[in-house]
Amino acid sequence: MVTSHESDHSVARFDVILSGGGLVGLTLGVALADAGLEVAIVDRLDPATVVDEPFDGRASAIARGSQHVLAATGVWAQAAEEAAPIYDIRVSDGRIGRRPSRLFVHFDADEFAEGPMGWIIENRMLRRALHARAHALPSLTLIAPASLDRAERRDEGVIASLSDGRKLHASLLVAAEGRNSPLRKSAGIPVTTWDYPQSGIVCTIYHAHDHAGTAHEHFLPSGPFAVLPLPDDEKGRHRSSIVWTEKRDLVPGFMALDDHAFAAEIQRRFGYGLGEIKVEGYRWSYPLSLMHAERYYDRRLVLVGDAAHGIHPIAGQGFNLGVRDVAALAECIVDAQRLGLDLGSDPVLARYQRWRRFDNVVMLATTDGLNRLFSNDLPPVRLARDLGMGLVNRFSPARRFFMRHAMGLVGDLPRLVRGERL
Repeated sequence: MVTSHESDHSVARFDVILSGGGLVGLTLGVALADAGLEVAIVDRLDPATVVDEPFDGRASAIARGSQHVLAATGVWAQAAEEAAPIYDIRVSDGRIGRRPSRLFVHFDADEFAEGPMGWIIENRMLRRALHARAHALPSLTLIAPASLDRAERRDEGVIASLSDGRKLHASLLVAAEGRNSPLRKSAGIPVTTWDYPQSGIVCTIYHAHDHAGTAHEHFLPSGPFAVLPLPDDEKGRHRSSIVWTEKRDLVPGFMALDDHAFAAEIQRRFGYGLGEIKVEGYRWSYPLSLMHAERYYDRRLVLVGDAAHGIHPIAGQGFNLGVRDVAALAECIVDAQRLGLDLGSDPVLARYQRWRRFDNVVMLATTDGLNRLFSNDLPPVRLARDLGMGLVNRFSPARRFFMRHAMGLVGDLPRLVRGERL
């Protein structure tokens, strides 16, 4: 990877320009460059900043299909040691301060005989792995910190003008800028949005007992409360990531608590299954919403990841949807290049949209429905969902069906998701 900081008023030529160097943007850039395309990533943040611990204390769930993508593009070799495998998932229903329902769903990796069902990794560690892989790819150029001021999308290609005066030319421009994508807005692509009356709280906890590779999803009336395994720290302390969905108006009060009182609130919700809990370091909160773009492309412009869709974190599938976007788009682009087609033409981008739209809409509807179903404390609803979980837990084909969906191994899978190179 070439990292560019200097101002140059000449026009640099690439096959693809990506606006946004977050997790999804970097993954796509690496996938395309690994396949031999000339790729430029323009990102407003300094690469040295985004891998620092204070930048982002969040963690991502890596489904098995996403791990296949990262492995096939050479990223997983850098990330594997920093990821905690998930061997068991326990889904339960309950109320604060009370024992969870006796009816629950238990997913066990031994049923699949395929190793872990997924992994949890801190975002900063995944960024480090992506940057390390990117540096090994000579056809990938990272231009950062920089911003894309203007994009002229013409019949013959894209001219991107940067804030420092540089100009880039390519056949295709990719928006990987997140939910508030300026490129999506400038193209006039409408979106459907829904604000949940909830916010997410994210932090890392330390606990007395080993999590043994078990992830917990505990449904409470205010929303799901997830405890996700992380690797032990350098001192050998056991760690997990907390993703706590709470009523939005209560979140400022919880965020203002000192570490001891904040840990006590977590203990009230989760119990003592991992022993005594301690909280140190940073906490983050953010409002939760649903968002879906009406279309995924415009003339020589295509949306990936959160620029195209944003979902509730109830199932930890946000990053995995973005990775499946990456795998499908990369395959469409590489196939077009090998056939001598225009990478930014409407038929190429329409193929990508057809491939990804249904999967994304299904996941949007599923996560929204689950959140509405479980963030409801009416006794008849509680009874129905608890009986439903009990039935799924007793019926192994149903468990396998849901688990393979969560692992991203169902449907028309791109080559990268199958673990094959482009």
